[in-house]
Amino acid sequence: MPEHGGNLNDAVAYYGRPREQWVDLSTGINPAHYPVPALPDMAWHRLPEISKELEQAAAAYYGFPACVAVAGTQAAIQALPRLRPHSRVCVCGPSYAEHAWQWQQAGHDVIRASYTELEQHLPHVDVMVVVNPNNPTGETIAPATLLAWREQLAARGGWLIVDEAFGDTVPELSISSHSDLPGLWVLRSVGKFFGLAGLRLGFAGASANLLAQLSAWLGPWAVSGPAQTIAQQALSDIAWQQKNRHVLRQQGQRLRNVLAASGWLSQGTDLFQWCSHQHLHQQTDALWEHFAHQGVWVRRFDASAWSAHGLRFGLPASEADWQRFEQACQQWKPQES
Repeated sequence: MPEHGGNLNDAVAYYGRPREQWVDLSTGINPAHYPVPALPDMAWHRLPEISKELEQAAAAYYGFPACVAVAGTQAAIQALPRLRPHSRVCVCGPSYAEHAWQWQQAGHDVIRASYTELEQHLPHVDVMVVVNPNNPTGETIAPATLLAWREQLAARGGWLIVDEAFGDTVPELSISSHSDLPGLWVLRSVGKFFGLAGLRLGFAGASANLLAQLSAWLGPWAVSGPAQTIAQQALSDIAWQQKNRHVLRQQGQRLRNVLAASGWLSQGTDLFQWCSHQHLHQQTDALWEHFAHQGVWVRRFDASAWSAHGLRFGLPASEADWQRFEQACQQWKPQES
């Protein structure tokens, strides 16, 4: 089974430190989440038919011509492999392990490729899965390039799937507005930028026939009433969105500065930073253990999964957490080789 960030329970169990004493940097979720409004009783009591107002708010915010609400991007990641016959699938990496895992579980042939290798596999596959910006490395692909790949794949009945879970802070990279083109899927998440991962809500944009297939596979009542009500307000709150893009730019730069002060070159987005094994001076595992013993939980990526090894750092949630993280960085003493 794939490993995931946010597994703070594992840290509590293994290290014996109470949950409230950890600084959790293991995800790329905005720690300053959207303020959840009071919910009307009907959000709880009615069967949760998908609200047209919700999908309209999502289409306006993301730029979708049309979209389907799903119970987190994970629901779409699990569904899409079940909507195709046996296919040859190229998945970018290192990235979300769930993409490759779900295509494999559905019986497809899966190739893992780095971002620099993707184009060479394009003529030989039926489906290409790209995360843009990528998690955990922050790598990006230009929209024009993705649209050209979509055209090649669609010409032979193939799909391009673009996961834009971290696209909110770089809207210029999004191809959501083109998602009605044949063979294109664009996935978006409410969990990252809005900090509402617990809602389990995302959206898939595609052509009308593909959206109909996805809706039929998901069945009725795919998204809870409370999740729909909260998300509709968040997606429509332009003032909050603008303010938080500004705050996240500042926080992202602060995170880059902290890592650079420790001599660790990083790359990523405003919500996380990635340091490769090479840029951590070949001491990834020891540094991860050091942080854990200081009560700072970061995400380690193992070389065996994607031929990639390194640490991903999310944003601290408070000034006290920033201070603890910076102190842990300053206390690190590199091991002698």
